[in-house]
Amino acid sequence: MHHNLPMGGTAILLAILILQCYSDALQTSHQSFIRPNVSSHLKNDFSTKTRKSFLSMICSVKIRIVGRKNAGEPWINDAYSSYETRLRGTIEIETIWHKSDQELVTAISLDCKKGHSVILLDPLGKTYSSEKFSDQLYSWFDVGGSRITFVIGGADGLPTELKNNIFLIGSPHASLSLSSLTMTHQFSKVLLIEQIYRASEIRKGAFYLFL
Repeated sequence: MHHNLPMGGTAILLAILILQCYSDALQTSHQSFIRPNVSSHLKNDFSTKTRKSFLSMICSVKIRIVGRKNAGEPWINDAYSSYETRLRGTIEIETIWHKSDQELVTAISLDCKKGHSVILLDPLGKTYSSEKFSDQLYSWFDVGGSRITFVIGGADGLPTELKNNIFLIGSPHASLSLSSLTMTHQFSKVLLIEQIYRASEIRKGAFYLFL
């Protein structure tokens, strides 16, 4: 049976069909183009956050020092502790004190076997600007499996075995000079950890760079 629609009814029906087709096409377009972009954006954002979180969890620094833990002035220890706190969640700091050069050498030998990057603080070592040190720090993380050992000698400096690189051959290692000025090894640890913190902030692009 055929139904004869008036001209106005036919026009309305045609308009409805056109709108329905346009709506279906628009929905398909939205699913095909908009959703993947949103999903991709969220995926990339998630990957970035996950990557940063992963790096922050595995990056660790050991600072090995010959001497007594509480030998320095209280303000030195307070300053050092404040930077340890600031670095939590970004770079984990483990400070280890050794009673003798021999104890230090034994510990460094074990770190080398584990593949840590070993960085000796030495007046004859290489100097860096803070920006270059930031780049270098993360390069040391890369080659050391995200683990770095910084070594600060006692009042007489580094043991001969370390100066001659006896235990460092075949392992990632370098010598670092914090300054051409002479300073105590107690104060050196504060300057070192402050620069480690500064390097992490530079890496993030944080305002601390300019302070």
